[in-house]
Amino acid sequence: MPTTRREFLNSSTKLAAAASLGGMTYSPAQAQRVKNANDKITVALIGARSMGFGDLSNALKLPNVECVALCDIDDEVLTRRAADVEKMQGKVPKQYKEFERVMDDKSIDAVIIGTPDHWHCLPFIAACQAGKDIYVEKPLANSIAECNLMVQAARKYKRVVQVGQQQRSGDHWMQARDYIQKGNIGTLRKVNVWGNFRYGIGQPVVPDSAVPPGVDFERWLGPAPERTFNKNRFHGSWRMFWDYGGGLLTDWGVHLLDMALWVKDVKELPLSVTASGGNFAFSDHAHETFDTMNVNFQLKDYTVNWENVAGIQSGPYGRSYGLAYIGNDATLVIDRAGWEVFPEMSDDGKTYKVAKVPPQSGRDYHLDHMKNFITCIETRQDPNCPIENGALVASYAHMGNIALLTKSELKWDNAQKNFGDNAAANAFITPKYRKPWVLPKV
Repeated sequence: MPTTRREFLNSSTKLAAAASLGGMTYSPAQAQRVKNANDKITVALIGARSMGFGDLSNALKLPNVECVALCDIDDEVLTRRAADVEKMQGKVPKQYKEFERVMDDKSIDAVIIGTPDHWHCLPFIAACQAGKDIYVEKPLANSIAECNLMVQAARKYKRVVQVGQQQRSGDHWMQARDYIQKGNIGTLRKVNVWGNFRYGIGQPVVPDSAVPPGVDFERWLGPAPERTFNKNRFHGSWRMFWDYGGGLLTDWGVHLLDMALWVKDVKELPLSVTASGGNFAFSDHAHETFDTMNVNFQLKDYTVNWENVAGIQSGPYGRSYGLAYIGNDATLVIDRAGWEVFPEMSDDGKTYKVAKVPPQSGRDYHLDHMKNFITCIETRQDPNCPIENGALVASYAHMGNIALLTKSELKWDNAQKNFGDNAAANAFITPKYRKPWVLPKV
């Protein structure tokens, strides 16, 4: 049955009180155990509808993983996914509508967080405090402050955390990175990144409607502002609204910006960020995030440019999304399908500066990324996309959106953890949680 308002307030207030004190009552011994490779690793999925279930499906392809529980605010999703899991593993998982019940369940070793972005931080920190390891979808969180809190929690409670930036497990992404790092395209000066997708304009405008049966919409909103129900702000298209996501830049942008930074092992925030664009088209579709934008990230020895034109499915080099690494001697272009090199002509105009490389194909690597996470649960090593990297890249994406929202050049003050005297930009760093939810302290 759906949670009543009284039950919601009672359970939420208890969680908020625990979070504000910086800890929940779980055994610290749980945080130190090392799993034997022959043991079953028990997982729970929080947010079972879409990408989260894809992550769980990959986990269940591994022989030592068992799904113990599913958690979702939608009864229809829970019922359907429980049946799917039973077919996969021959065993029905428990079903919860409140993530706190997952944290109470001591039979669970790890959680997969596949919720909308505004619901990443609270269950993540609760899982850290409960001694559970975490696979969390990207972007790490819906704000810079939440990202920083999640890093603190993961390190304080010694959790293994894999962020769902799967390119880091892709063979052809590693090959391209190695090719560039060996100097094959010459000095890398600029990376152009783009992501043009039809879905970035949202869905056709419709009026508000009643909450669907079996949906706990109060809990779906969670710490976000109170709003009426509209299907365009719910399953499938929530990320086009600022309260829940950051549009194409925090969705595809996080995947691709990660590759723009990884090539030079960047660990720092940009020196400056500027942006242009807006909402220029498709007024008959429901979206708040920008349908058209360009963002420039100035780094110490190269620049990274992001652009998106939502509503179309084409882009540079015949690719709707991708990266172009521009060097003195060649440009390397890559997406999930593969990579290729476009050499520059030599001064004689007859030969190329770089030998031609046959186009290199890619493959699906989502399973590899999950396997890396499960292996690291056993070894207690950091996965290949650790929490700090997830926070870094998500912060880049948020900065791009903030630069355009405030129409200002951003410069990060690392000592103060803000944008200096830019009060308008600083207002976007930390979200204002709706009562009774409280931004956790770590």
